[in-house]
Amino acid sequence: MQKRFSRDDIFAVCDALPATRNENPFGPETSVYKVVGRVFAITNLDGEPVTVTLKADPPHAEALVRDHDWITPGYHMNKRHWVTVTVGPDADPQLVTDLIVNSYERVVEGLPRAKRPT
Repeated sequence: MQKRFSRDDIFAVCDALPATRNENPFGPETSVYKVVGRVFAITNLDGEPVTVTLKADPPHAEALVRDHDWITPGYHMNKRHWVTVTVGPDADPQLVTDLIVNSYERVVEGLPRAKRPT
């Protein structure tokens, strides 16, 4: 049986990425990870289920929502560009990790070259 992904695992993946900051602009119950001031991951800090909202390429986001019951269109975000991942027993830990890294990379790609982390 594979290890269940946790809120701490989300933080560990986000913290390991270059030039990230964890902020709470929406209040103490929500963690917002940013790279050079741009959001790439939003996680609830209270209660269950644990969720993380991530940026995704629209065709990829559509396929993820279609193929995985534990991934839905982004909660309170642009539904074409964001997905919300419920980190429950069905969630694939490697896919969740890949989605976090992909979200970070999509945001970094949108930054001016001079501001991109090295």
